[in-house]
Amino acid sequence: MGQKHHTASDAYEESLILAIETSCDETSASVIRGGKHILSNIVSSQIDVHERFGGVVPEIASRKHVETITVIMEQAVRQSGHKLDELTAIAVTQGPGLVGALLVGIVAAKSLALALDIPLIGTHHIAGHIYANALVHELEYPCMALVVSGGHTELVLLESEGEFRIIGRTRDDAVGEAYDKVARALRLPYPGGPHIDRLAGEASEAIALPRAWLEADSYDFSFSGLKSAVLAVINQARMKGQELDEAALARGFQESVIDVLVTKALRSLKQYGTKQLLLCGGVAANRGLRATLDSRCKEEGIQLLIPPGSLCTDNAAMIGAAAYLKLTRGQFTELDMRADPGLSLEEWSISAGV
Repeated sequence: MGQKHHTASDAYEESLILAIETSCDETSASVIRGGKHILSNIVSSQIDVHERFGGVVPEIASRKHVETITVIMEQAVRQSGHKLDELTAIAVTQGPGLVGALLVGIVAAKSLALALDIPLIGTHHIAGHIYANALVHELEYPCMALVVSGGHTELVLLESEGEFRIIGRTRDDAVGEAYDKVARALRLPYPGGPHIDRLAGEASEAIALPRAWLEADSYDFSFSGLKSAVLAVINQARMKGQELDEAALARGFQESVIDVLVTKALRSLKQYGTKQLLLCGGVAANRGLRATLDSRCKEEGIQLLIPPGSLCTDNAAMIGAAAYLKLTRGQFTELDMRADPGLSLEEWSISAGV
């Protein structure tokens, strides 16, 4: 049996963390009580702003964060039913992410922490995605996290609470990035993931596409070759003047992605003796991936944990959940903290802060 998640002392059960997330194109603030109870979680998305550019424009994202961050923070505190002087700590995404976007949240967090004279906790964005599961599930260690998002594709082993070890990562495109590039080639709107997922579900057959397994013992991923194979199918059809079955192509692409993700994740669980698989990140909302993982995990007797859709995409509640790991151990961040687009997940582990 795994180790149950019972580490926080009673002293922190009523703690209130105001968490801030501005790593990309969502401005979010949340108040979390005791590391698990969401009192508010306000998210302002910029998708409609970036859609016409086919992707996130960093300068525009930063400007939009500046315009909305104060209002979002005020809404989060007000909706929580508490006041600023009741807060225990301020948490903010330190990295990874777009440096200009991160800075907006960090400056707001530092200012408030300084004004209230309470601790600041710089938090890892991917730790947030992983611990979004802790807001709705009981984690049992050791467990494995499959992180799938626009900027990240990783297999992360959690040997104990707050201890992260990356055993596999993408060598090129993140899975969400590959979805967006394929969607753009098919002239579908941004973000592309939901549109590819919908098209794939409508197809009666799939166009066969390659799988990138890499070395026999590797848990790494690669999606650039698959993306090139999709583009080759599209270009060949256009050159020959043939009508392209876009749904069959979307299904073939999605099946290739899911096959590799699921196979490697399940193999890692067997090798490391973990009983829980945590699905994390924006692509965790993908219906095809969720259905396949659910089916395969049931066959293998593995517990699959997936947060609700609102906690899969970028949000501040997940940042508060991860920051709670540091709060209970008194691991706070100095006010001269800088935005760190390349922040290491493993170095953010709680043992690294001792």
